[in-house]
Amino acid sequence: MRKKLSECYPECDKSTIDGMLVIIVGAVVSEMEKGGLEQMTGPAASKMPSQDFSEDLWRTVWEVSNVVLQDMEKEKKKEKMKGFLQSEEVKEMYRFAGQVGIRGDMLRELRFKWAREKMEESEFYESLESFQKGESQEESREEIVGGGEGEERVTSLPKRHGKIKYKIYGLDLSDPKWAEVADKIHGNSEVMSPKEPKPVSGKCKVVAEKIMSLKEGDDPAPLLGEWVELLQPSRIDWIALLDRLKEENSHRYFEIAELVLGEESFQANTRDYSKLIDALVKQNRLEDSERILNKMNQNGILPDVITYSIEVHMYCKSGNPDKAQAALENLRAQGLQPDIKVYNSMIMAYVKAGKPTLGETLMREMETRDLKPTKEIYMALLSAFAKAGKTADADRISSTMQFAGFEPSLESCTLMVEAYGRAGDVDRARGNFDQMIKIGHKPDDRCTASMLSAYEKRNSLDEGLNLLLELEKDGFTPGVATYTVLVDWLSKLELFDEAEQVLEKIGETGEAPPFELQISLCDMYVKAGAEKKALQALGVIESKIEKLESDDFERIIRSLRSGGFLQDARRLYGMMEARGFMPSGSLKIDMMASQVVKSERER
Repeated sequence: MRKKLSECYPECDKSTIDGMLVIIVGAVVSEMEKGGLEQMTGPAASKMPSQDFSEDLWRTVWEVSNVVLQDMEKEKKKEKMKGFLQSEEVKEMYRFAGQVGIRGDMLRELRFKWAREKMEESEFYESLESFQKGESQEESREEIVGGGEGEERVTSLPKRHGKIKYKIYGLDLSDPKWAEVADKIHGNSEVMSPKEPKPVSGKCKVVAEKIMSLKEGDDPAPLLGEWVELLQPSRIDWIALLDRLKEENSHRYFEIAELVLGEESFQANTRDYSKLIDALVKQNRLEDSERILNKMNQNGILPDVITYSIEVHMYCKSGNPDKAQAALENLRAQGLQPDIKVYNSMIMAYVKAGKPTLGETLMREMETRDLKPTKEIYMALLSAFAKAGKTADADRISSTMQFAGFEPSLESCTLMVEAYGRAGDVDRARGNFDQMIKIGHKPDDRCTASMLSAYEKRNSLDEGLNLLLELEKDGFTPGVATYTVLVDWLSKLELFDEAEQVLEKIGETGEAPPFELQISLCDMYVKAGAEKKALQALGVIESKIEKLESDDFERIIRSLRSGGFLQDARRLYGMMEARGFMPSGSLKIDMMASQVVKSERER
């Protein structure tokens, strides 16, 4: 008001304007005392007659008053809105939206939208309460029916703006189409699922008992056919039979459940197939679960989101990441994103398949979706990169782990030492080894063995032995892993007596020697000319041939050939090719040369 008065009376000083304001405020208060605050607002207030002020002056007073009241109302609504933003219902809808993949500005807008709707709903019911108590005359409408004496007064409810809507998690269920859907669901459920299964008695009960007592190898089909003929079952009858079978004869449950899926009266749906596939996957019966999935597709039943998720887990367990990736793409085609369990399965499948780079790509995708990878995922990727000697990748995973809040552990530090050792970077391996000790981890047998392996690649025996002496001063006791590296190293240096002494220490530990030791022993005994011991070690190796890698094959074959065990070398060479390993060029030439020499001797 001061601003408006100053504009209208620029020649007046501050004291005069103050006097005018006192008079205006007095008149406004007087009018408020007569009619209340409501009289000061609304379109009718600006036309209020007054003997003291002109119409223009009163209009200005009402405009200023309305602006102030509107600001007050806005502030009240803001405070009220804050309360609804923190209400449990809105929080629950917010969490649900986040779980289905909604993020960023859209999620914030939805939260404000839900809070505003809750506030409007609350205001509507408050107006109803005010009307019931007679406190709000503005929001009620009255009609007088009849005339004269005995007039009947009819009072209406407060007017609601817009149409009442019913929403669940932001889904508008007031749309007429949902009524049609509800009618269809209700109708189908009445047809498909009677309230109770039929009573089983007489001969039908005897047949049911026989089904429950089926032994391994018995064909259930004839009994099921007889049971169907006697009972004429509906879906609920089949469900009751399967539930009972699960409790009383669980080892035949899966076989019979698979037969029931094909029964017309069971009316199998997508969820029935998904449940059976999931149960089989959990039992590690992967071939059976894949067969059920194929039947599902053959019968024209389309998989849903749950089925695709189960399919991902199934193929990951069976070691088929390509099919698992296809199932993952089908899941995304449904408009949904995989959850953390699906990501975990996919990443671990890629690691087992020797494709950790693809696993890391999925891990980065998780991070962009605010899904925190588990420590197991980080360690699996770090281990895969370390075993492959990919130091840059291993370093990246290690750094990401620390940014995610996982402190370096003895295991992760050991893997970094192993990564640099395999890559032949002894200095960086030793740097990680010393850093591990500095942050408070004491190297164990495995970590020390990894560091010795790094020194072995550089053939720095003095440095390796000095490291062992330093660790033993601090209380370290070598174990089987450390001794195994020493035996391998000494055998390569043809220090056979020293290797035998270390071998005796392995026996003193009481632990079973690792398979890798047999490779070293075979090589050592061949070089030493100990034929009997060499063949014994070779027999152990051939009994576990699936554990050999390409480098192991190369080392054993070269050793056998140079030691004169040509027949054994050729046999191992054939096994290597059968495993799908590609021999090196030099090994191919050596084996071809030995074959030529053999042919010449035979002539």
